[in-house]
Amino acid sequence: MDTEREYDVLSVDCPSRMILNRIGDRWTLLIIVALSREVLRFSQLRARVGGATPKVLTQTLRALERDGLVSREVFPVVPPRVEYRLTELGRSLLEPIAAVKKWAETHVEEVLEARERADAMASAASEAMSSASSSMARPRAGVLG
Repeated sequence: MDTEREYDVLSVDCPSRMILNRIGDRWTLLIIVALSREVLRFSQLRARVGGATPKVLTQTLRALERDGLVSREVFPVVPPRVEYRLTELGRSLLEPIAAVKKWAETHVEEVLEARERADAMASAASEAMSSASSSMARPRAGVLG
C-alpha cells in the first residue's frame, strides 16, 4: 500500500490530470459556483448556470457525482424530485474556484482588449496575404504568356 504517492498533472498518465480536467471544465466550475449557495433541483440548476443543454448538464452532474463532488438525492414523489448539493469534497473547491472567478471578473477588460488587438492583427495579416496573393495572380503588363 502506498503511503505517499507523488502526483504530477503534467504527466499524461497521472490520475490528477483527469481531476484537473474535470475541475477545469466550464460547466463544472459554473455548477459548483451555483451549488455553493444552495441545494438546487435540475431545472433550477439549469436556469442558474444558463446555456447548458439538458444532456450536457446531466453528463456533467453524473461525472461530478462519480468524482464525489456533488451528491444527488431522489425523493419518492410523483413527479420525481431530485436535488443536487455539494459534498464536503466539492465544498473544498470553493476557495480555489472563488480565486479563479475573482481573477476572471477583475481582468475581463484586459482580456477582451487583448483579444481585440489579436483579432485586428490577424485580420490585417489576412488582408495583407489576400492582397499579396491576388497581385501575384495577375499577369504583369508587358510579359508575354
